[in-house]
Amino acid sequence: MQLSIIIPVLNEAARISELVAYLHRHGGAVLREVLVADGGSTDNSCRQAAGAGAKVLNCEVSSRAAQMNAGARAAEGDILYFVHADTRPPVSFADDIRRSLEAGYAMGCYRYRFDSPNPLLKINAFFNRFHWLWCQGGDKTFYIRRDLFFQFGGYDEYYTIMEEYDFLRRAMPQHPLHIIPKYAVVSSRKYEEHSWLRVQYANAVVFNMFRKGASPDSMRDRYRKLLS
Repeated sequence: MQLSIIIPVLNEAARISELVAYLHRHGGAVLREVLVADGGSTDNSCRQAAGAGAKVLNCEVSSRAAQMNAGARAAEGDILYFVHADTRPPVSFADDIRRSLEAGYAMGCYRYRFDSPNPLLKINAFFNRFHWLWCQGGDKTFYIRRDLFFQFGGYDEYYTIMEEYDFLRRAMPQHPLHIIPKYAVVSSRKYEEHSWLRVQYANAVVFNMFRKGASPDSMRDRYRKLLS
């Protein structure tokens, strides 16, 4: 197993170098590379990432789907591991992914919890252990065999939002998603800026729009308005 970690980034200078260093520190011999796919940051995210040892890709399109696809195309490893810039997987991530693959799973993720003592956020942490589509999302991080990722066509770049849900909606009927019973830690910054209720409501509205086939532009605009 050779692991390529892909991080889509837009203006994450405050945290990207620490994350890249953390991944290198705990990735061990199986870590082939950390790829930071930048969507046009106007801060020094690229410099910080490169200084910490990442390979930086300057993407023409600022869209998480396009950025993650660019990272996947550039990846040299046979296993792709997608991690958000505000998420930190367990220190055992490399061994966990190896064991999951050896158990026969072609793709998987973690549960997650927030870096906050807010008891309401524990509700989110409880439900993301389940396999229902609405319980998924990029905050759980996501690994997949590189060949399988491209068999499914990668992320559909039509989706400028909800791209991870669309991919899993296509992939999960054919390949079981292994939810590793450990926790990635996610920043609670969105909930601190707004409120738990507002964010949960916005998430529910947009997921329902996605389920009904709404356009990505309408979903993105609705989400922004609900949190404005």
